[in-house]
Amino acid sequence: MPEIRFNPILSAGAILPVQTSGINSSTKQTQKPSESFSEVFNNALTDTDGVKFSKHAQTRLESRNIELDEGDLKKLGGAVDAASEKGVQDSLIFMNGLAFIVNVPDRTVVTAMSVNEASSNVFTNIDGAVIA
Repeated sequence: MPEIRFNPILSAGAILPVQTSGINSSTKQTQKPSESFSEVFNNALTDTDGVKFSKHAQTRLESRNIELDEGDLKKLGGAVDAASEKGVQDSLIFMNGLAFIVNVPDRTVVTAMSVNEASSNVFTNIDGAVIA
């Protein structure tokens, strides 16, 4: 028979009974709510080498069909490290046919594009470039 305990959850001033299963709460596994694709994607990207992607950069990656694997993210992290060692604040990083604008102190990719798209653009407000 399931155990019934009283939980001090108040609803209109009343204490409501809470029914628990017969499983000991210390062995019960907590069920994690499902995450959206965007949350999973963002977590995967921010957990690698400390490089984060701004919402704008995530949108650009998706709209431009740019996919980065674990090796790409490590290489990008290394390029950010190299820029940081030189005191760069905002860097243009060219890597594997892609161009990234990165805020180095925050380790945040601000935008991303293919080199083909980059060739027609002018990059301002950067103080360093890394070719990785």
